[in-house]
Amino acid sequence: MVVNIKTDEEIDLMRQSGHLLAKVHEELYAALKPGISTLELDQIGERTIRALGGIPNCKNYEGFPASVCISVNDEVVHGIPSSERILQEGDIVSFDTGLIYKGFHSDAARTWGVGKISDEAQKLIDVTRESFFEGIKKAKAGNRLYDISNAVAKYIRPHGYGIVRELTGHGIGKKLHEEPMVPNFRKLTRGIKLQKGMTICVEPMITMGDRRVGWLDDNWTVVTLDGSLAAHYENTIAITDGEPEILTII
Repeated sequence: MVVNIKTDEEIDLMRQSGHLLAKVHEELYAALKPGISTLELDQIGERTIRALGGIPNCKNYEGFPASVCISVNDEVVHGIPSSERILQEGDIVSFDTGLIYKGFHSDAARTWGVGKISDEAQKLIDVTRESFFEGIKKAKAGNRLYDISNAVAKYIRPHGYGIVRELTGHGIGKKLHEEPMVPNFRKLTRGIKLQKGMTICVEPMITMGDRRVGWLDDNWTVVTLDGSLAAHYENTIAITDGEPEILTII
């Protein structure tokens, strides 16, 4: 496994990329409402990325046809935007997108409710988000990679939710996906030692029911097999000498 350690100058470029991406997510959230199509949201996302001087890193990545992965309700990740998918009051929607700025990638995901949602759906969203913050408490130089994974899993377990195993977080930099992979489930070994200059994406993907997932015929959209709701939360972070820095939050 080769892990790319970034210089301070490279992390600053990733910080700039991440801050632009945070603005993209703000625009997506502002546009989210009942009656809008997922294609319209994708178009807003792409326009915003390009207006900020970035390049959408999802578009055409291994053939993905859009700039924003938009996943609704039981869709975990990689939902393909469509003019026919009209959001309804009570839906929950995950936006997973990223951009390239001055040669460096950023990647982040958020799950939101459309209008008024159920208390159960809101709790799923909140627990998924909080599990990320529990995980990165362990994202310090000298700790081990799977300390992050185990902290995420430990927070989620008492809530009875499923933790998706087929998809994980990842390293990031000049490529969207680099080593190392960052699982969200408990690992028996501790993994590699974290070092200053590592940049990774921590991204819990959590289901309200069973953890098992499958792929739709489009070969992209990942759904829960039992039809239960799913939520996703992700940020790009940098390992430092002290607390981790979240690069995709302004």
